[in-house]
Amino acid sequence: MNKSELLNWLLEEHQQWGALLEQIDPTHLDQAGVNSQWSFKDLIAHLIPDGLRCIASLQAIQRNEPEPPPPWPAHLQTDDEINAWIYETNRERSVRQILDESHQMFQHLFTVVKELPDDVKIDTVHQGERMYYFVRLGDQRIQPGYFFDHFHDDHEQDVRAWLTRIGKG
Repeated sequence: MNKSELLNWLLEEHQQWGALLEQIDPTHLDQAGVNSQWSFKDLIAHLIPDGLRCIASLQAIQRNEPEPPPPWPAHLQTDDEINAWIYETNRERSVRQILDESHQMFQHLFTVVKELPDDVKIDTVHQGERMYYFVRLGDQRIQPGYFFDHFHDDHEQDVRAWLTRIGKG
């Protein structure tokens, strides 16, 4: 895979994400029950730090800077602690604020990928039926599609079941 193909894959994933969002009535976006007690808004807010961390890592590597800290407090170590912090940080934010932040994050990701060297090495990792893409910069490997991969691997099945329950699936 080359940079152009990676960008096209990211844009296709983003288009599929947008199509999924279009299936959901905006009044349902903050309805609990998508994934445990989370709403779809909460799920988006949960995924955004993955994209932000990827962007920050890609930028740091290109600037020869150290790995940036995660977007959550450093003392949080477990997934449960991090997820609870993300939820509490975003639960009072509006659907519009979360959607706007996700839109900005995607646009920033696309820009950062476009700015990668044309000859950037991209590794493809096969796991079962899934393929994952990693940008290799020096000795670092960054997964620019982690937002989408995390969604597909850990949350899509719950979202599809929720859509069926609300009559949209």
